[in-house]
Amino acid sequence: MANVREFTDAETGLVSQALKERYGEAIPLQFADAEIQLIAESPELTTCPIVYWEARGANFVIFKLGDDRYRAQFYYSDVEQFGTGKEIFNNLGDCVITLLQVQSDHERTRAGIKSGMNAYTIGNPDDYDGPLVV
Repeated sequence: MANVREFTDAETGLVSQALKERYGEAIPLQFADAEIQLIAESPELTTCPIVYWEARGANFVIFKLGDDRYRAQFYYSDVEQFGTGKEIFNNLGDCVITLLQVQSDHERTRAGIKSGMNAYTIGNPDDYDGPLVV
C-alpha cells in the first residue's frame, strides 16, 4: 500500500481552530509519521502522517489513513489509551470533535463528575464503561 499524503494546510487549520474553540487558546501541533497496520488480517504496515498535541494532561493523536480517512485516539500513559469508538472517520472535523468530546467525558468521569444522569443510571451507576480502550 502506498504511503499517505501529509496533512494539508486546510486540515491543519481545521484542527487548530477546533482546539482553539475547545481550550480558548492556540494549542501547538506536532507532526510526525507512524507505521500502522491498516488491515487487521494483513501484517503490512503503512506509513501514515499524524498530528499530535497535548492538553490538560492528555495526549492526542489523529492518524491520516488516506484522503478523507482518519483515526483518532488519546492517552495518558502507555497503559491508558483510548479510542473514540469509531474505527475510521471520513470527515476530519467529525474526527476532531468526537475525539475531544470522548476525552472530555472521560476527564469528567476520572474526576468523579457525573453528567447526563437519569432515573435509570442513578440506580445503576456501573452501566457506564467509559471510552473504548485501544
